[in-house]
Order: sequence, then structure tokens, then C-alpha cells
Amino acid sequence: MVIGTLADTLTRGVETVTGTVSETFFEPVIRLGVTGLSRAGKTVFITSLVANMLDRGRMPQLAAQTEGRILTAYLQPQPDDTIPRFDYETHLGALTARTPHWPDSTRAVSELRLSLRVRPTGLIAGLQGPRVIHIDIVDYPGEWLLDLGLMDKDYASWSADMLGRLDHRPEGPKFIEMARAEDAKAPFEESRARQLSEAYTRSLHAARDAGFSDCSPGRFLLPGEMAGSPVLTFAPLPPQDGAPRKSLWREMERRFDAYKSQVVRPFFRDHFSRIDRQVVLVDALGAIHAGPRAVEDLRRTMAEILSAFRPGRNAFLSQLLMGKRVERILFAATKADHLHHSQHPRLTAIMEALMRDARDRASFAGAHTQAMSLAALRATTEETLRHEGADLDVVRGTLQGGKRAAFYPGDLPSDPNALLNPARQGEADWLGGDYRIMNFEPQPLSLKPGDGPPHIRLDRAAQFLLGDRL
Repeated sequence: MVIGTLADTLTRGVETVTGTVSETFFEPVIRLGVTGLSRAGKTVFITSLVANMLDRGRMPQLAAQTEGRILTAYLQPQPDDTIPRFDYETHLGALTARTPHWPDSTRAVSELRLSLRVRPTGLIAGLQGPRVIHIDIVDYPGEWLLDLGLMDKDYASWSADMLGRLDHRPEGPKFIEMARAEDAKAPFEESRARQLSEAYTRSLHAARDAGFSDCSPGRFLLPGEMAGSPVLTFAPLPPQDGAPRKSLWREMERRFDAYKSQVVRPFFRDHFSRIDRQVVLVDALGAIHAGPRAVEDLRRTMAEILSAFRPGRNAFLSQLLMGKRVERILFAATKADHLHHSQHPRLTAIMEALMRDARDRASFAGAHTQAMSLAALRATTEETLRHEGADLDVVRGTLQGGKRAAFYPGDLPSDPNALLNPARQGEADWLGGDYRIMNFEPQPLSLKPGDGPPHIRLDRAAQFLLGDRL
């Protein structure tokens, strides 16, 4: 086991050195990870980003485009033949159909290679011609990202943590009562483990539907081919001292450890550890709509997510000796088109406040971070209506079923602490505020030649993530 692990590590080290030298001297590769929690819009983000990089008429904030240095962009087969290709064409077809609809959400890892032919700038511009830069976009479920935080926990600490969080979540008290009634020192029975696991999984689904962010283990929500396997058949239990071998507690502990070693660790090794630019998409408006406890859960989750990264600057020597490190991390509040543009600065300020702990950790380690509000695909238009003698800034869009409606979500506070303080104090509801959201369908698109889909600040996001390498 030790020899095999050592050999695997050495092999990967050689692959890293070879890839690093090749990227540095020939065709550079930027590995861009895109993730986010449920309903944050990862699939739409990637689809719109790729479409707007191929047809860049709506990308004025991308400096290389404004300077005329991007000569062409095209898609190529991704270098890893073992990873499914991100189905860009199908997803774009869903958004651009005569009756458009949102594409299916992310359920597994996928990858897409976008290649740009770019004319260099600066002193070397006259010494070499255009070069090719590859952008490997890696899409993976945000639920799996949360699992990386399990690597530093044992079963007892994870159980105590999750049981404490479930107390104020839908279906949570019901599961806690079931777990406390269980005799964890009794001999293990598969049927009891399955019942506990299924009840815990129901509580995770209910929590996610209610707007909570930390719902781990993530594979319980997206099991894929592992559904029903022992590695996904465990649940948190109250602390037990001196639980005997072959007891329910010991078997749950063993399966928790197996989940970390057989599911989480391979994901980190094979995919996550090679990323050098990262987008974390956040449905901040959905959390605000769900209430103070969901906002506090989001704040704490974002801080924990960053502990899974190895932030810092990718110097050539450090790549050779230590492997890649995340250089830039963008925390983006999605669905900015659900608000009138006059409220976008407030949403960005709230996002910055939510990410304060996470940003401070990353910045201290040398990574560049930024918080932003954006809409990868604009699904609304803005209007100002007269209401009770005052002007009201609204957005208008198409609801499910095809009905058009104008919507006013309420004014976000100018001071983010008006949200964060009640959240930290564990308030059940907002006092003096009513923040609502509406689910809009995509609008039919009529695109001019050279234009990608309409968006809000997607070009600024691309400049932050990619601009320095173009």
C-alpha cells in the first residue's frame, strides 16, 4: 500500500514536471475550475462564457479583446480522454431554442478545452508571432467541493458538527430524534444503517431545498453510480465512549473513513489539485430569501471551502517542486439580473461581506480574490413603474408557463451588516425586511453575428480570471 502510494505520487510528480515545462515553453494551459452550490448556475455560466469567448462582441471589459489581440477562438477535444466532455452544444441549444429553457444541472465532473490564438504584447510582441493559449474548463458539482473539508475531520467530530447544524433545518429534528434513539453500541445491522442513511439523506435534500449550503457528504445528494453502496450508507450519530468492535458506531466510523479515502481523496488528487484558477458561484439572493440562518450557513460554508484550496502564486519553480496552487479565486453572486442595476452595488457589497473570512485567508496566502455580482445569461429587462406616487425600479421577465411579469424583490440594505448581524445571531426571520426572489425562464434570443448571449459583467469576470495570461 505504501509503495503503491509512493509510486503513484512519483508518477504524478513526473507528469506535473513534464506538463509544466511543456506549458511554459510551448502552448500555455490555464485550468479553470467552475463550481458552486445548488442552483447557482454553473452550467449556464460555462455555456455563456464559452459562447462569449467564441463570439466576443459583448466582451468590452476583456482587455485582450478590446486591444484586438485575440485573433481567433475555437473548441478542441480536451486532453483527458477519461473525463466526459462538457456538452456545450446541447446546453447552448437549450438557451437559444425558439422556446428556450434552462439546461440540466451539473451532476458529475466534465471538461472542455477552449483555445485562443493571441498576439502577445509588450517587449516580446515584435520577437514572436501569435501563440495558442488553451483554457481547460473543469466543471464539477459544488456539493463535492464541500467534501474536501471532511479530510481534516474524524467521524466523531463530523457527527457532532452535523447534528448541531441539523437542529434548525427542515427534517433535521426528526433525524436527530431517530439518531438519539439508536443504540449505537449494539451489533451492526445493515438494515438499520440503511434506514439511518436514508433518513439523513432526506434531511440533506430538505435543507438544500430550504436554501442551506453545507449539506455534506455531497455524494449523498449526487450519488451517481455509487447509489446504495456501503461507502454511502452511513450517518452521523451522537458521541459514544467505548463502542465495541462490530457495533453500529464502529461500522459507521469505518464507512466514513472509507468515504474520505475512496471517494474524496481520489477526486482531490485527480481533478481539484490541478486547478490554478477557480470560480465559486453563489446564489446569494436565494440564501437571503431563505432567511438569516441560511445566510450564516452560506458565510460559514464559503470560509470552509477556501480551506480546501492551496492558494498562492504559481511560480515556475514552485510548480516543479510543489505542484500547482490556485492563483485567482472569484466568488460570484449569480442572478444579478433578478435585481435592477441600481441594486447591483449592494449585492456586490453583501457578497464581499459574506466572503470576508474566505478572502482574508486567500489573500494572506498570496492568491488574488475578488467578489462580484453577475448574470451569465440575462433573462430580464429593466423598467421603472409608478406605484403609489413613487417610481419603482423593477425587472420584467418570463415566468414558468410563459406568463410575463414585472417583479420588485425589495430593496437590499446599503449596509451588509443589516443582514449579517441577524444571521450571526441566529435570528429565524428578517426584522423589517422582506426579500423575495422569482424564478425567470430564459428569453428568446436574437443574436447579431459576432455577439454572444447577453450577460451582466461576464466580461469583467473573464478579465479577472484570464486577462493576465492573455
